[in-house]
Amino acid sequence: MNTFDKIKKTCRPIRIVVGLALIVAGLVTSIPWFYLGVIPLIAGLANFCPVCIFSKKCTI
Repeated sequence: MNTFDKIKKTCRPIRIVVGLALIVAGLVTSIPWFYLGVIPLIAGLANFCPVCIFSKKCTI
């Protein structure tokens, strides 16, 4: 397992938590920009790592 696979494994829960936090912040403050938290949430749930696109060192 290389370094980027380790990053991918640790990054998934972080993306899910950040996505949920942004969505909750959008609901509380009524600022629609926070609803962009859906993007990291979906990326985390789908186990998709954006770092892999740029690094080309881990599997997508």
